[in-house]
Amino acid sequence: MQLLPKLLVLACLLLSSLAQAAISPDLLKPLAGDDPDARVAAVAQIAALATPEAAKVLQALQDDALYAAPDGKVYIVDGEQAVDPAIGRNVPMPDGIDGVMVNNRLRAAVAGALSGLQLLAPERSARLAAAQALQKAVDPAQLPLIRTALARESDAEIQQLLQVLIASANLHAPDAATRKAAVQALAGSSDARLLPVLQAMLEQGGEPDEAVQLAAIDTMRQIKGRVSRMELAGNVFYGISLGSVLLLAALGLAITFGLMGIINMAHGELLMIGAYTTYLCQLFFRTYLPGLQDAYLLAALPAAFVVAGLVGVALERTVIRWLYGRPLETLLATWGISLILMQLVRTIFGAQNVEVANPAWMSGGVTVLGGLVLPYNRLAIIVFAVVVVVAVWLILNKTRLGLFVRAVTQNRRMADCVGVATGKVDMLTFGLGSGIAGLGGVALSQLGNVGPDLGQSYIVDSFMVVVLGGVGQLAGTVIAALGLGEVNKFLEPVAGAVLAKIAILVFIIIFIQRRPQGLFAMKGRSVE
Repeated sequence: MQLLPKLLVLACLLLSSLAQAAISPDLLKPLAGDDPDARVAAVAQIAALATPEAAKVLQALQDDALYAAPDGKVYIVDGEQAVDPAIGRNVPMPDGIDGVMVNNRLRAAVAGALSGLQLLAPERSARLAAAQALQKAVDPAQLPLIRTALARESDAEIQQLLQVLIASANLHAPDAATRKAAVQALAGSSDARLLPVLQAMLEQGGEPDEAVQLAAIDTMRQIKGRVSRMELAGNVFYGISLGSVLLLAALGLAITFGLMGIINMAHGELLMIGAYTTYLCQLFFRTYLPGLQDAYLLAALPAAFVVAGLVGVALERTVIRWLYGRPLETLLATWGISLILMQLVRTIFGAQNVEVANPAWMSGGVTVLGGLVLPYNRLAIIVFAVVVVVAVWLILNKTRLGLFVRAVTQNRRMADCVGVATGKVDMLTFGLGSGIAGLGGVALSQLGNVGPDLGQSYIVDSFMVVVLGGVGQLAGTVIAALGLGEVNKFLEPVAGAVLAKIAILVFIIIFIQRRPQGLFAMKGRSVE
């Protein structure tokens, strides 16, 4: 007698699981019919079930594996097997079945439904990507599925996106009250793509209800204000990011040109050497330490500093040391060295660019203000630039080498008379500037591909930063780099990239004519 209750419970559980696996025949039957609107509506209703069985039916419809019998029932056919989705199990192959015809409209509805089902995926990244993809074109037929996903969603960011999707779909609802509520719900969005949709509602024949039109006007005003603030914040951030890149590129030049008076046209190639050192570190970790591949950047920083620094020391000892006090000769000599270094890199690595991938911890970004994405690699470069500037300031102001560098810069003959080894100081100073250029190359490798001509893109900007900031002035270099970065980012949308560069160059020329010493004047320099 005790066995009977257990059998009843087991039977109930089995019937329950079968009921969950089955799809109502009323939902399946329109798929085999001739009414195109009913077929599209059936696809949306099946997708709204949000079950694995519903996904199988839609996938079969997309793969032309859904068949219909003469009595209107549909089956999923796989080879010699047939599955009845109405009961959720295999059945004998029916007689007279034929493939369900799928036209372009139905195929688009099925593709949208399958992508929408990703809103229910277990991975947050998949759900977020699906919600963002639906923002481009949401179909009102997908509303049941989106509502189901919203009811199950626990992530606040995805919930907000789903609510915007529902409101966007309801903009075309037949009821004016529903349309007005949808318009008001979009007021908190930062998506500029909604503006043309709302604008269409205000055009003649777009929206007949005056209350909805007024709500659309207010919503557009709020979205435009939010988009403007987001664009302003984006320009400020990317201006700081560009300024940080210019600062890393120009900081080494501020030492070699600003403190030593050397016009080093090979400075860009020292940046290139740092970038290629990063590439070699990536190859080494990828080949010999694949489990630690994301740590290659930490090894590339000291490696690039040492390699570029040693190249700088070699240049100073072999060529530049004989040219102090002759700026024109240093310009010509270092220009020739830059050509040699570029050709050497082409010979070793080839003329094609090489890719340096961002580590996993620098991939992606953080979203602020509802839609502005701050990439992790640019945030890391800003922090890195701050660290490098602080390190250079400490070296120049708190170390014995910095004391000697400042002494030689201000009065070389007096420093030589009191026993300072000026030749050694020159070598170490040039090596320090070259090593910092190598660190700048590491940063540049994280923003784009690395090639033999990498340094040529930054040499002119680096000289502009140093000259504008004031020769030999670290604070002036920082201010000039950040200032040029911000001005460039605010001018580009208005005048274009080329005209923005020209305008900045004209400004610097006029500024230097008025103030030849730059933003900050140097206290003094010895005369050779």
